[in-house]
Amino acid sequence: MIFGDEVPAVVAADVPQGGYLLDVREQDEWEAGHAPEAVHIPMGQLGDRAGEIPRDREIFVICRSGARSAQVTVALNQAGWLAKNVDGGMKGWAEAGRPMENGGDGEPYVA
Repeated sequence: MIFGDEVPAVVAADVPQGGYLLDVREQDEWEAGHAPEAVHIPMGQLGDRAGEIPRDREIFVICRSGARSAQVTVALNQAGWLAKNVDGGMKGWAEAGRPMENGGDGEPYVA
């Protein structure tokens, strides 16, 4: 899929506090480290779970690096949502010093 410059995007530092952050990574990536307020719906489950995503607010889509989330952003916008890709993904999120948590006892990290 070719996107060109058509994918609306925002850097991690500019995702608003309380924004709807949709994490589309796989379960193991999520468990390693994620944003505390993120909603986790793996990319492969979006078809079945799209009804869980609100249509009345902007959606910020994140993955590890920004590639999968760019695909999801395009699909959501084509289906009527207002979505933006988080450029740099969770790597950029961590580099920006945004909060992270994980499913275990260790330090959260981007898998």
